[in-house]
Amino acid sequence: MTDRWLILADDLTGAADCAIAFGRRGQAAAVTWGEISDASDHQLPVMAYDAASRGMSAADAAKRHADILARLCEPGRTLFKKIDSTLRGQPAAETKAALDYLKTNVGAGFGVFAPAFPATGRTTIDGRILVKGAPLEDAEVWQRDHTYPNADLVDVLATAGIRGEKVTLATIRGGNLKSVFAKLAAEGDVVASCDAETDHDLHLIAEASLHASKATFFIGSAGLAHALAGLDAGNAVEPLKIPVSEQGTLIVVGSVAGASRSAARKLEATGTVKHFPVAPETLLDANAPERVTLAASVSKHLGSGGDALVEIMMEGELNMALGPKLAEGLAVTLESVAPSIGAFAATGGETAAALLSRFGVNGIRLADEIEPGVSLGLTLGQLSVPIATKAGAFGDEMSLIRISERLRAVRTKGSFS
Repeated sequence: MTDRWLILADDLTGAADCAIAFGRRGQAAAVTWGEISDASDHQLPVMAYDAASRGMSAADAAKRHADILARLCEPGRTLFKKIDSTLRGQPAAETKAALDYLKTNVGAGFGVFAPAFPATGRTTIDGRILVKGAPLEDAEVWQRDHTYPNADLVDVLATAGIRGEKVTLATIRGGNLKSVFAKLAAEGDVVASCDAETDHDLHLIAEASLHASKATFFIGSAGLAHALAGLDAGNAVEPLKIPVSEQGTLIVVGSVAGASRSAARKLEATGTVKHFPVAPETLLDANAPERVTLAASVSKHLGSGGDALVEIMMEGELNMALGPKLAEGLAVTLESVAPSIGAFAATGGETAAALLSRFGVNGIRLADEIEPGVSLGLTLGQLSVPIATKAGAFGDEMSLIRISERLRAVRTKGSFS
C-alpha cells in the first residue's frame, strides 16, 4: 500500500472530502491552496491541493493542473485526480493534463476512472453516471450546470482526446479484474472507465488497480478515495488539540443547491442559530451600507457565544456566472468578523475558499468526517478554529443541524473526539 498521496482537486470541498478518507484512517492529511512557499508545506503523507479550476475553460484548467503537477507531484506520491461526481468543471481536460505529465515523466500513463460515490446516491452503470438511480442528465445539478453534451464517461474523456475503455459491472465483479487492469496498463495512455454501484465495487477496483503499473493514477470522487484509503488502516496519528472557545459558530450557505437550501431552512427552524439573510445585490455593490451592518451584527452575535447562519438569498432565474463575484463579495463583507469566530462551516467550495482566504487561512488539517462528503478539521494560518466543509449538493435537510451540533461540541470541549 502506498502511504504518500497527492490529491489534486478543482475545488476546496472536494479536496477535503477526499483527503479525510485517508485522514480518518490514521494518515496525517491536510488541504492547501494558493502559493506553496517551502517544502514544509507539503510533507504530510496525504496532501490535497485545491486548484480552484471548477469555473475555468478547458485550456486554462489543463494548464493550471500541469503547473501544479510540475510543482507538487514528487517521486513516491501517488496521484489522485479528484473530480466532481456529477462531472461539473473540466474533468476531461484536467485528466489529460495528468496523462501528459505522467507520459513525460514516467513514460506512460494509466488512469483508473471511477466517479461513483454510492454514499451520496451517485453510481455508474454501463459507463454512465446515475444520481439516485436516474440519469445524471435528469438531475438538478446537470440542468443547472454542465460542461459536456452527455454523461457517458468515454464520450466525456474523448472531448480531451483521451482513449477510454469501459470496464463494466460484470467485469468488476468477475474475479479477473486485476488482469484486465494489467492489460490496459501495459497498453498505456488509456483510462479505464469503471462501473460501480456499491462501496464494495469501489473496493474491488482499488484493490485490483493500485499496483497495475508505476504509471497508475486515479480519477474519481470521495467514494474511490475511501476505497483506496481502506486498503491499509495506516498508523494512528496524534489527535488534534484546540483551545475551548466561548465564541459562536459561523455557518455560511453560498450554494444554490436545493439540498443546502432545505438544510438551511431546517437549521433556522431549530432556533439554535440566528439567521442573517443577505441579498445578492448587497454583495455586488462594494459600497452598500448593508455590508457594514451585516458584519457588525454577525460579529456581535458570535462574540456573545451565539451561532450565526449567513445565507445568500437566491430567487428567480439563477445567473451562474455571478457565483464567484457573490462569494468574493461575501468574503470581503465578513473579513472583519474573523476574530469573533469560534468555529466555521460553509457549503460550496467556492464560498468556503473565498472566505477562508480573507480570514488568512492557508490550509486545513483534517481530523474526521461528520457524514459522507462533510469533512471536519482545523484551519491553518492566521485563524485557527474547527471547520466543516460540505459540497452544496451533498447531504440532506438535516445535514446543517448535524454540522452545527458537532462544531458546537468540538469548540466547547476543545476536542474533535
